[in-house]
Amino acid sequence: MSSAWWLGQHCMLGLSAESQTTINLKRTKQCVLNLASEDMVPQINTLAKTSGRRDLSPFKLAAGYRFVKDKFELSKLTRMASELVKPPRVAECKVQMEAELVAVHEMNGDDEDMRGFFLAIEVKILCTYAQESLLQKKNASRVDADSWKPMVNIFQHLYGLSPRLPPCRLAEIDEEMYSTQQLVSANGA
Repeated sequence: MSSAWWLGQHCMLGLSAESQTTINLKRTKQCVLNLASEDMVPQINTLAKTSGRRDLSPFKLAAGYRFVKDKFELSKLTRMASELVKPPRVAECKVQMEAELVAVHEMNGDDEDMRGFFLAIEVKILCTYAQESLLQKKNASRVDADSWKPMVNIFQHLYGLSPRLPPCRLAEIDEEMYSTQQLVSANGA
C-alpha cells in the first residue's frame, strides 16, 4: 500500500492493481486496516518485499520481492478473528479497522501506458478497535493521540512521533524504479 487517508468513516487506499491485497479486496469486498505502531519496525521489515501472490510481476522480481504463503507465520504476528469481516486482525496492532469496499477508481487515466496500474480504493470503516491504553480518560470512544505512536512510511522511510525510526527495507529499492518509464518497461508495456 502506498497511501491511506480518511474522511469521516471512509478511507482511500492507494494500491497497485497487481498486488494480492488488491485482488483479495476486490474479490471479498472486505479488509482490515491493521495500523502499525512505531515499535513494530522488525515485523514490518520482515514483511517488506513479500507478496501473497505466486506470480510476481517483473517489477516486483527486480525489486527483490518474494512469495510468502503465510505472512503471520513469517512475521510472528498473531492472527485474531474479526467481528464483522472475514479477513483477520493483527493482535499486535494497537489500532485495527474492519472495512468494506465502496469503490475502485483507476488512476493515471491520462497515461495510456499506466492507466489502471494504480488504484484508489475507497473503503467504509465498519468498526474500529483500539487498545484500552490508547483511549481518552474522558471519552473512551476516542483515541488519545498523545498515547498512540503510529508508524508512517514517508518516501520509503519509517517514522513515528519520534525522530526517524531504523531503516526500512523498502528504501533498498531505487526510487528511479518507481518512475513511469521504469514501471512501464518492467511490466512489459
